[in-house]
Amino acid sequence: MPEHSYGFGSRLLHRLALSRSVARASFDIERLLYGSKTADTSGNRHVFVSGLARAGTTILMRRIYETGQFRSLTYRDMPFVLAPNLWGTFSRPSVKPGTAKERAHGDGVLVDYDSPEALDEVYWRIFCGDSYLHPDRLTSMQADDEAIEGFRAYVNHILMGHGDKRYLSKNNNNILRLNSISRAFPNAVFLIPFRHPASQARSLHKQHLRFSVEHEQDDFSRRYMSWLAHHEFGSDHRPFVFEAVESNYRPSTLDYWIQLWTGVLHQVLATLPDNANLVCYERLCDETAVVWPLLVERLALPDEAATPEFVNANRTDDAQIQSKELAPALRLYEELRARSL
Repeated sequence: MPEHSYGFGSRLLHRLALSRSVARASFDIERLLYGSKTADTSGNRHVFVSGLARAGTTILMRRIYETGQFRSLTYRDMPFVLAPNLWGTFSRPSVKPGTAKERAHGDGVLVDYDSPEALDEVYWRIFCGDSYLHPDRLTSMQADDEAIEGFRAYVNHILMGHGDKRYLSKNNNNILRLNSISRAFPNAVFLIPFRHPASQARSLHKQHLRFSVEHEQDDFSRRYMSWLAHHEFGSDHRPFVFEAVESNYRPSTLDYWIQLWTGVLHQVLATLPDNANLVCYERLCDETAVVWPLLVERLALPDEAATPEFVNANRTDDAQIQSKELAPALRLYEELRARSL
């Protein structure tokens, strides 16, 4: 469940389970006990949703998850997220339904124990953290063969006991390692949502201010996000940095987030692998009847998959933004739209 609902015992357990030594040991034990029981899914058409935060990645992932074709990590897999089968064996007797609550973002998205979430980042933090996690930024990375093999095994364990379901991941940090995941799963499909820069930057700015206050009031909330390597905003914000370019602005300003949007999406566009698909969130909401069937085809979903509803409730008018950073962002936005589904 969301970190703000955890009591003292749960917080202590999370602190222990998500430490590097215990998490690594749990992964090793999981592989020792269940490795021979897993199937090789390296050729499967797994789906990875990734992008700069506040682009609609969660909503898109949930609509895909609702088709019933996929297995994702959920809050029930926490805190021993690297040992899904071992932890499931111990926790299953105490499983109980959870009450859906609004997540800490305050954006109307409800979560409970069965909500899919971006939890596989723990694997990358534990085994590759030194290569991309830095005190002030997150950088692109290339996983070595051992890490690739380990991630492939990890996904196999997540899917164990779930029939012929495919893996579905929503992890924004994966845009730092698209090529590495492609090596692990050559037939995987990547979806890279993006939003209009004025809307997305304003949402990022709002969330940064919100979580900065929360982290001052609750240090566990800050630690929790760091354990999951979620540094998109808040007091431990660390931006995606693909090139050695320093920002002229502070995260407390909207200009910072518009400039970040441009830098990240420019690099994504320049390095997009063949199996990646750009998804414009405005187009997904306004032209759902056109875009959703394209997604059904790209993701090899059943033809009868119902067309879901996508609502873009927080549009920002360009005229409301006074920033010299907006013009280059808008030019890039039009280029991204031209390349999107």
